[in-house]
Amino acid sequence: MAFRRLLRGRVPWETLEGVVAEVLDRYGEERAHVVFLDADNWLSTPMSVDDRWFIKVVTPQNSLVHALLTAGRNLGAFSSGREGFFEHFGTPYQMAEHELEALASMREIGVRTPEPVEAFEYEELGVLVLEYLDDFETLDDLPPSAVAAHAPTVFDYLRRMHDAGIAHGDFRSENVLVAGGELYFIDATNVREDGIEDARSYDLACALGALTPIVGAKAAVDAAAEHYSPEELLSAEEFLDFVNIRPDHDFDAATLRGEIEKRAS
Repeated sequence: MAFRRLLRGRVPWETLEGVVAEVLDRYGEERAHVVFLDADNWLSTPMSVDDRWFIKVVTPQNSLVHALLTAGRNLGAFSSGREGFFEHFGTPYQMAEHELEALASMREIGVRTPEPVEAFEYEELGVLVLEYLDDFETLDDLPPSAVAAHAPTVFDYLRRMHDAGIAHGDFRSENVLVAGGELYFIDATNVREDGIEDARSYDLACALGALTPIVGAKAAVDAAAEHYSPEELLSAEEFLDFVNIRPDHDFDAATLRGEIEKRAS
């Protein structure tokens, strides 16, 4: 955890105070209650303001880490026999701006996300402002029965994104929120436009890998098969070993592969 905090990059307290002051000034507020969130997130410092706004502060160090992760993921794609398709952002503000635009696009096609408010630059930091979801849980906080009930929606959302040419690129259980009984996607990664087909297979492999430890391989594949063809499932299978070496995924790849092949046969 200490190493992850180091990678996240510490933002000086006076700078964070300045970010909050800027947000309040933009929205005509004089004071606020700020809570810093203990999120396992390498690429921003997250906080809530008055349980009204969710703010992500992106530092130059976050941008550097994103570049390193992008290079590593592209190497992983090469190991799966595919050309690398992840892309890096040039600045912290560009990272925040991309996520704002991606979330807006996702909402337009019926994928629930926190409402995007704005992105702005503050002293070389990227600041993303979103709607704050009250009393949410992440997908891996829920009991298996609840996750199983939401699994078809996970793949419905991914299908909608992929049909619209949008890739998630970083699907993991902590990037899926449940609030008021509804499912919300957060985060999105930049991919090359000509890499959307491979990115789709990678997204599908990540979602299967995230759900399998919770609901079992068969239930995960059954839910995915409601929205993806056998051929698409087999294409995702090629990324399973790559996905499984990520520190935020841990699943039985052999069992999952067997269920995919049963479905495809």
